[in-house]
Amino acid sequence: MSEINDKLLIDVGSTYFKVCTVHGVEQHFRDFNKDIYDDLTYKCGDTIHNYKKDDVYICSSANGGLSTLIIGVTNSFSLKYATNIAFNSGINIIDTVLYKDIEKTSIPSDLIDVVIVVGGIDSVSNIFDEKLFEYLEKIKYSNIVYVGSSKEAPSLKEKIENLVVLPNIITNRLHVEEEHLKEYLTNLYQADIMGKEDIKSLYDITSNQIYSTPYIVNKTLPMIDSKFSVANPYILIDIGGATTDIHYSKDLVDENMVTQNEYDRLVFKKLGVYKSRESLIFAAKNNEFVYELLAHLKVTENIFDEQGEKNTRILMQLAIFLVLCKVSTFRKAYVNLKLNVLNSIVLTGGITKVLKQEEIEDIVSFFYKKILNSNHNPTIVMDNNYDIWTLGMNK
Repeated sequence: MSEINDKLLIDVGSTYFKVCTVHGVEQHFRDFNKDIYDDLTYKCGDTIHNYKKDDVYICSSANGGLSTLIIGVTNSFSLKYATNIAFNSGINIIDTVLYKDIEKTSIPSDLIDVVIVVGGIDSVSNIFDEKLFEYLEKIKYSNIVYVGSSKEAPSLKEKIENLVVLPNIITNRLHVEEEHLKEYLTNLYQADIMGKEDIKSLYDITSNQIYSTPYIVNKTLPMIDSKFSVANPYILIDIGGATTDIHYSKDLVDENMVTQNEYDRLVFKKLGVYKSRESLIFAAKNNEFVYELLAHLKVTENIFDEQGEKNTRILMQLAIFLVLCKVSTFRKAYVNLKLNVLNSIVLTGGITKVLKQEEIEDIVSFFYKKILNSNHNPTIVMDNNYDIWTLGMNK
């Protein structure tokens, strides 16, 4: 028996439950009128009862993940490094604040789960002043962690209530030291789940830690070629109900960041097809090429006002196009990927149940010709069983 045979793997998504046994993966559309635990045990109870709590492993993106605000001193080091670690930990970033602009930065109105403050190598001091404390007094947050210069830590600890101080994420050689912050954020996600009744009750069926699904998917990437014919460099696009995630090979970026990760993650929290439908449509209407794309797909903008399967198919095709635009050199973004050298695009998430391979190939080909003026065509790989996440659950 393989390692997976002895385990029950469960992914609680924003739209579906996925349950993996030796017999394969089952998917169940969630009933949003029911508590998560009640819905899951009603639909999959017979399977769950066959396993001991020690052998049940759960990941979840159902509670939307943690939201973070990052305050850093430079775009090229502190903000970039902290953003990288937060994304790879499965955290959603609501905003980043460059410290020199902090006085004119807008104040987020929502409660932030965690604020990350970072800046300077350990030999540098006098980085932060009253501007930081004044800004923090204006925002609402549950947790705050400092991962910058150790010389600043005592004064910040004295003035910021409940500040958690961790080792600097920027080494003296300007490399990324990610493990301490990554572990803190992963544990914070765990604590957040424990505070949410509908997820918390899942501990009645597992004695293992519940992780965020994006964190688990990111862990699968070095193993993906054991299941699919994927050639590096590649990207994995996970289009879900609430967000769209991209996981990408590091050789697709030119940057100064030295990390131990081979693969990194980006999240677009407003490009989901169900929960983020309105913001996806808004992004589409504001892209100058979308109307040409709609004509190519033989529909008009009236499709945005329709409901049903055709509308969902078009929105998913638009999500692929928009996310490729966002990471291409066509846009100035947090990360620009060298898409002209891309060999494979792996697609997972609800999209694989809606779109055919040729429909995705059509969109990718349109993107390359229209945006990049290229005939390059990376291979499209479909995770049709929606089980890539299971690879990371065993590690």
